[in-house]
Amino acid sequence: MRQTRLDTARIRAARRVIDPVFLDTPLYRCEALEPHLGCAVSVKLETANPVRSFKARGTEVVASRLAEHGPRAVVCASAGNLGQALAWSGRGRGLDVTVVASRFATVAKLDRIRALGARLELVDGDHEAARERAAAVARHEGIRLVEDSLDLETCEGAATIGLELVDAEPSFDAVLIALGGGALATGVGHVVKDLAPGTEVICVQPLGAPAMTRSWHSRRVVTTDSTDTIADGVAGRYPIPVVLDDLLLVADDALLVEEASIVAGMRMLLHHAGLVVEPSAALGVAALLENRDRFAGRHVVTVICGSNVDMDAYHRWVGRVSL
Repeated sequence: MRQTRLDTARIRAARRVIDPVFLDTPLYRCEALEPHLGCAVSVKLETANPVRSFKARGTEVVASRLAEHGPRAVVCASAGNLGQALAWSGRGRGLDVTVVASRFATVAKLDRIRALGARLELVDGDHEAARERAAAVARHEGIRLVEDSLDLETCEGAATIGLELVDAEPSFDAVLIALGGGALATGVGHVVKDLAPGTEVICVQPLGAPAMTRSWHSRRVVTTDSTDTIADGVAGRYPIPVVLDDLLLVADDALLVEEASIVAGMRMLLHHAGLVVEPSAALGVAALLENRDRFAGRHVVTVICGSNVDMDAYHRWVGRVSL
């Protein structure tokens, strides 16, 4: 029998080293969405923090451990959100942070990484090229490589969201989680299945970036040659085997959604919830739109995982808005 890498006791301990600004994020029922989705919907708002995504829960754990007994320099590959989070957590603990990203990444995310004091290196190609370069930098400079989802700190930091969900009243019938590298899905999924096993854990990924979802259904790693989605935060091509093993233990289903549904979800979150979100954060709503019968009459929570979006692109997707 497979054993998970995650541990609920360590996840509880992680809360003690995460800056409280990232904890106990808003969780509320969003009744304005419900007539359009046909079910009770609550949102867990992981954008109400200094880096506007859930990623800092994990980087706070990484940085706190490095500050105590690790190298003072660290590098990661990022589509944008992890890099911002690591820059924020590292700055507060005196760490030297390098972020490697694709030069085609969202400009707003890259600008924020620089503003937070990290050294930013851009590479041609996609996120997988950035991962290769970050690993090379770590080897050459002898510094810590942070690999999102592979490193347990990133999963168990994200898992603290699950602790907050299972403590909520009333309980939920299903939790919809954006699926990219797997840190968020395995972390939250582990806690939910450990402490509220009757709750369905459903992962959602774009049809244009399906590698992890295909891997989950095949129960083996499936890679893709390319990605084609506006949801850059979840656009990986090479699932990590041990992360897939963790995911297989906790996910009840993994869904793929169309780009049009992602855009519709972003538009609905703006007009009915007043939330400006990046495409990855709308995956849960997209799944509800495409699976109305499945969720009809149920109480579902979706994790709004990030709001770092290029506003020019956002206007193209959802229409012109005044902010």
